[in-house]
Amino acid sequence: MAKSDIEIAREATLKPIIEIGESIGIPASGLKLFGHDKAKITPDFIKSIADKKEGKLILVTAISPTPAGEGKTTTTVGLGDGLNSIGKNAVICLREPSLGPCFGMKGGAAGGGYAQVVPMEDINLHFTGDFHAIGAAHNLLSALIDNHIHWDNKAGIDPRRVTWKRVMDMNDRVLREVTVGLGGPGNGTPRQSGFDITVASEVMAIFCLASDLDDLGRRIGNIVIGYTRDLKPVHARDVNAPGAMTVLLKDAFMPNLVQTLENNPAFIHGGPFANIAHGCNSVIATKTALKLADYVVTEAGFGADLGAEKFFDIKCRKAGLHPDAVVLVATARALKMHGGVARDQLTSENVDATKRGCENLGKHIRNLSQFGVPTTVAINRFSADTDAELSVIKAFCGEFGVQVFDCNHWGEGSKGTLELAHHVAAVADSGQAQFHTLYDDDMPLWDKAKHIARTLYGAEDLIADKKVRDQFAKFEAEGYGHFPVCMAKTQYSFSTDPALLGAPKGHEVPVREIRLAAGAEFVVVVCGDIMTMPGLPRVPSADNIRLNDKGQVEGLF
Repeated sequence: MAKSDIEIAREATLKPIIEIGESIGIPASGLKLFGHDKAKITPDFIKSIADKKEGKLILVTAISPTPAGEGKTTTTVGLGDGLNSIGKNAVICLREPSLGPCFGMKGGAAGGGYAQVVPMEDINLHFTGDFHAIGAAHNLLSALIDNHIHWDNKAGIDPRRVTWKRVMDMNDRVLREVTVGLGGPGNGTPRQSGFDITVASEVMAIFCLASDLDDLGRRIGNIVIGYTRDLKPVHARDVNAPGAMTVLLKDAFMPNLVQTLENNPAFIHGGPFANIAHGCNSVIATKTALKLADYVVTEAGFGADLGAEKFFDIKCRKAGLHPDAVVLVATARALKMHGGVARDQLTSENVDATKRGCENLGKHIRNLSQFGVPTTVAINRFSADTDAELSVIKAFCGEFGVQVFDCNHWGEGSKGTLELAHHVAAVADSGQAQFHTLYDDDMPLWDKAKHIARTLYGAEDLIADKKVRDQFAKFEAEGYGHFPVCMAKTQYSFSTDPALLGAPKGHEVPVREIRLAAGAEFVVVVCGDIMTMPGLPRVPSADNIRLNDKGQVEGLF
């Protein structure tokens, strides 16, 4: 019987984190230790390397996700280990896992098999407390808003138009809609509100896009928390929130350093939702890694239509990053699902379904080509995959002139990605990349969203009622027209219908609402039903998480 991820992680021999830091030029004085196996990188050290040359940036993304799994994080870790194994100086950059999915349906997010980051239990649970700090900062602003209204309301906040909710890092559907301030005048002003999960907080998005603490405080001050009776926006700075919120985030803002199973450095920092936000790790972690390594391997959430697009159009645009290569992860299992095979039939060979499912892979390859960054396909191999199925995928990629590699990092670690590592390093070094965003800053907001829908989703049109169209115009008039758009839709399809797999064409993308993230500096375009506070499934992962007789965590995966 194969070992579980947590069993593999528990058997790992970890090096002291000081040694991991020294391996990429971080002295012990540049680290704030969290035990022997975790550390944060200090602001003084980050400032000291500001003038160093940057390495090559490699993005790992994937086809449209399915319940069969794609293995983006596992591939990111495996490729990072592979690069180091062939003598390259490489660092991986990942998002931090959220407790909600960890105890819900998705499980942990620290890689898998022999391509993991460790200590796996800590990373998947409280880690260094970053998410707690982000939740506390967000909820401090919530408290300051209600306190401001309670006492004198000098900012003129209309309690009916407060848009800032509260957050917690757990899936809890009953908190989506709540009423606060009940119980009389001493308890504040009654109003309808609700909770989002912490990773959906605008504070999280700001945290991951800010360049330094000054920029963090500035962005926090720009958060729109609600409106006055005459519909003028009220900002976080109007309730004197930025200073105290920045204090709460000061330590969390330092990037986290851990290691892979093969003792290679990994930065894990920040974790915004890939739907309602941009789904990438922090800019400060990525930029710090680029100063310390010749190659930085990072990932973006969900499929390339969401994650890669936002990585390019939001993170790279705002941070001035220039990616050098893209790795597109696919699995035969997922392609068979896109080709119409039921989940319980995926272990049986089905070449025809694999071929049909390649339509999804092809659409992602075509989409990525529009950003000017060369793409390589990595097949994350499962034991039930057959040579015939993999041959179909390889032949299909060959039609695009795209190199494809069969990878087994889950079972073999770096040994399973050596060919991929050699090729990706060569591509990154070749200077082929001519990166550009999909649209210019001065394109109107509506046109930006329509361009993404038509170009990347294969849609016939973007549609919205007059109220939503007027909101686009309003944000334009208020000076936010230069912001990028952050598309929020289902991750399972190019359309807004999660059941519409493959590569649908000619559909319409309906815009339900748009939201201004003035601090994060993007406009969220909500298409279809998007949950910002998930619920737990009928049988949550939490049912199987426990301490064993040795006091060790069981059930994380």
